[in-house]
Amino acid sequence: MSNVHELNYLKDQVQELKDQGVYRVLPILEGANEPEVILNGKSVINLSSNNYLGFANHPRLKKAAIEAIEKYGVGSGAVRTIIGNMDIHEKLEVELAAFKREDAVMVFQSGFNCNAGAIQAITNKGDLIISDELNHASIIDGVRLSRADKAVYKHSDMADLERVLMEKRSNFENCLIITDGVFSMDGDLAKLPEIVALAEKYNCMTYVDDAHGSGVLGESGRGTVDHFKLHGRIDFTIGTLSKAIGVIGGYVAGSKVMKEWLLHRGRPLLFSTSLPPAAVGAISEAVAILTETTEYTERLWSNSRFFKAELGKLGFNTGASETPITPVIIGDEAKTVAFSKRMLELGVFVSPIIFPTVQKGTGRVRCMVTAAHTEEQLSRAVKVFEAVGKEMALI
Repeated sequence: MSNVHELNYLKDQVQELKDQGVYRVLPILEGANEPEVILNGKSVINLSSNNYLGFANHPRLKKAAIEAIEKYGVGSGAVRTIIGNMDIHEKLEVELAAFKREDAVMVFQSGFNCNAGAIQAITNKGDLIISDELNHASIIDGVRLSRADKAVYKHSDMADLERVLMEKRSNFENCLIITDGVFSMDGDLAKLPEIVALAEKYNCMTYVDDAHGSGVLGESGRGTVDHFKLHGRIDFTIGTLSKAIGVIGGYVAGSKVMKEWLLHRGRPLLFSTSLPPAAVGAISEAVAILTETTEYTERLWSNSRFFKAELGKLGFNTGASETPITPVIIGDEAKTVAFSKRMLELGVFVSPIIFPTVQKGTGRVRCMVTAAHTEEQLSRAVKVFEAVGKEMALI
């Protein structure tokens, strides 16, 4: 008789991953997340981090984090609704609201927590959620937690969104349209002006997950809503504090009543310890830097344009990206993993993205250019792309 504790069903599934050539072992980073890093004991150019502005190891953020620890300790010691709500949490929310040009901000422990907590809190049985088919996994999970009915529209297809609205809207009390601001696998932008126009036509609320737009798009990184000048017309804007901001956490920006309600019904806030002081201090400093200058976002976009142009000259398929996210689409899953592995052998770390993260047959290595990269580093990376692309007969 087999021993149930051996978890043979999981062993079989892990073996399947190995057979398919998609089994992974975690890379180990030795040191700070920089444009060039020591990974598994080897120096490589890093094209896989979300550290868009180079803030993760910025001296001003490190200093602010250390000062916050000295004053407040290493942890808040409780959930915010008990005694884990420090004055620095309150101050950060005021700063973020001012930066985002919104009435209020509610900070969560991660961007994933925002979607897990907010979607189920603001919708109920008798409501309808309409979601873009390529929305992030955290949105999909957040929607599953809601008691509302669900519908999906084809990616960025406004005719299909209106079809769903025409068919279903009148049967429900409230309707929430959810989209990513920037789609993380392809780097394309949501058609926010058109989505908002349809939402207003059919009396719907709008919810934008701007994880990859925060710190990247809009004036000095104020996000996709700012980029499209839609302030006051998006009801819930989700931002992350772990990508361009360089630390950890997430937030929901919008109205004061949104904040009041989430404080009572946002489950990750109610049942999980608040952000540690070091993180809050560093985030606050990041917001200060972005308020002072546009140099980081300008450098990010300059590097991104250069890198995209160089890959384009070689004939790589970089999809429909409109942002610094630059997918190099390979197709086959095993070939994508092999491409990434060979790139690493030649000194460039670029992570493979395969099914189920993206659709079968659309495997890609996703390049994340940052403000901290030099043109020389990006040129070296492009040369490795050329070598591997020719070696594998992709270009």
